[in-house]
Amino acid sequence: MAETIIGREAEKKILKEMLGSGEAELMAILGRRRVGKTFLIRNYYQKYLVFECTGIHEARLPEQLFNFSRSLQLAMQSAIPPATPGNWVQAFTFLSDFLATKLKDQPAVVLFDEFPWIHTAKSGFLTAFGHWWNTWASRQPQLKVVICGSAASWMIENILHNKGGLHNRISRTIRLLPFTLKESEDYLISRGLKLDRYQILQLYMAMGGIPQYLKQVNKGQSAHQVIDKLFFEKNGMLKTEFNVLYRSLFDNASHHEAIVRQLAKKASGLSRAEIIEACGLTTGGTTTRLFEELEQSGFITQYIPFEKTSRDGIYKLSDEYSLFYLKFIDRIRATGAGVWHKIAEGQSYKSWSGYAFEAICQKHIQQIRKAIGIAAVYTEASGWRYISKKGEKGAQIDLLLDRADHSINICEMKFANGEFTIDKKYADELDNKVKVFRAQTKTKKTIFPTMITTYGTKQNIYYTGRIVSEVKMENLFK
Repeated sequence: MAETIIGREAEKKILKEMLGSGEAELMAILGRRRVGKTFLIRNYYQKYLVFECTGIHEARLPEQLFNFSRSLQLAMQSAIPPATPGNWVQAFTFLSDFLATKLKDQPAVVLFDEFPWIHTAKSGFLTAFGHWWNTWASRQPQLKVVICGSAASWMIENILHNKGGLHNRISRTIRLLPFTLKESEDYLISRGLKLDRYQILQLYMAMGGIPQYLKQVNKGQSAHQVIDKLFFEKNGMLKTEFNVLYRSLFDNASHHEAIVRQLAKKASGLSRAEIIEACGLTTGGTTTRLFEELEQSGFITQYIPFEKTSRDGIYKLSDEYSLFYLKFIDRIRATGAGVWHKIAEGQSYKSWSGYAFEAICQKHIQQIRKAIGIAAVYTEASGWRYISKKGEKGAQIDLLLDRADHSINICEMKFANGEFTIDKKYADELDNKVKVFRAQTKTKKTIFPTMITTYGTKQNIYYTGRIVSEVKMENLFK
């Protein structure tokens, strides 16, 4: 029996359309480790999935062919295994013969999971797959072939940018991202776990919306206990995850890691040129591919400053897990129960939590727009900063919503365990941001200062007449 699929509404719509298209389809699904690619396909297409083959990591050609044979045996529900094919051309001939018996009254789905792993050096797999698709599979209206891969470098280079037999053959692409806050909450509830939203937010700040990470949460555990267990215990799952995460996704992952490590040091973000200089990279296509691969996999995000172009873009680390790991786990020896509780009382926690909350808000722009009543207004989200010259005051705005109705929301994001209080110092800072922004951009639009907080902002003399709208943690879960 298929398990309930939490969220993934846009993806389910694509899968439904593909199923009923009446044409042969070749779909590529990209996404990082443990994000739920295989789960989605197996459960959505359960009734239609007739063949599934999962590549073996770092296995040789004979082992991959033997694995294919056993996958075919399982699909055939046969006690006698078919002959192991001598090469991939023969393997796909065997597959065609089997599928011909299935392509009758309803669609038939074929899944190649961890597709890049199947393609071993000099095996001819990709060429044979392309030939099979072009000469036979593409002519079967009921056939839907899905290829999944965590190895983003390989999938982008060899599938999405293929210049050979698979050029322009991909009919649909899904880039599977982590859960939103709401989806994370729904997932935990589906597993019988009831945590308040502040607890869920804390978990999300540490490990993002990765289903496999959230699966490790047990009943009766607070966010602090979960973080202790996963990050600080000797055999904690997320204590060592970073060491394999990037290497499993990217070729020459040291460059990808270097970019991530630099961005972890700079909460306000870095330009492409600053990253290249800091990491000792060269300009050109190879470096462009590094940025593309990290963006496609959801680890970094480019933000275009207000009234600027992509050339002026600022990159930020948007993966919660990587940020948490590099801040608190990397090169830290402390282990055991209670470590996180102790850390959470220090200054490093305060600076991290502020940035982590900002990163989450950036991923929930639609929820923010809805909360302040502008869901139906065309809006562009961006950031802005002005580096001061001598005798001037600078300013940085991490999130502003530029609206088509001649208005701009300047958003201030603050994480706190209770109501946030605006004091005189902070009020002066906010006034300065608005003043500098107006002066430097020459904007004629109405500016609405907006607070985005966990539990709201205390109404006092510095709030009244200054803050126009508010968004609370609850709104981010909508």
